[in-house]
Amino acid sequence: MEVYTIGEIAAIAGLQTSTLRYYESIGILPPPRRVSGQRRYSRDVLPILAVIQLAKDADFTLPEIRSLLYDDAASSTPSQRWKALAHAKLREVNAVIARAQEMKQLLEEGLECDSLLYELDSCALLAERLQPALENN
Repeated sequence: MEVYTIGEIAAIAGLQTSTLRYYESIGILPPPRRVSGQRRYSRDVLPILAVIQLAKDADFTLPEIRSLLYDDAASSTPSQRWKALAHAKLREVNAVIARAQEMKQLLEEGLECDSLLYELDSCALLAERLQPALENN
């Protein structure tokens, strides 16, 4: 079996060597075999690094990635864990999208107001927000 130094495997994976050491230190990358104190990796680590990068691109946290790769307590497969994490992440993403759409709408409506501070009557956006306060007084 061919083995690679940390620099070689990092270059193949498109990562920094410090990233590999960090992943190892937090338990999302298994410790490699050592030869004379130096890390030696097999190509078997490349799919794990690809999954880590995919999960990071999907905005999974490092604890979520660790759970995805190594959570055997639930007796579930990595595929089942991916699906559960992906469903939860989709809910988060949908909430972010909804909030971004609200922000976009507010900004677009605000562009129609000539003066937010001095012409309250001419700005429907502010009038809508002030109405409940005015009704209570």
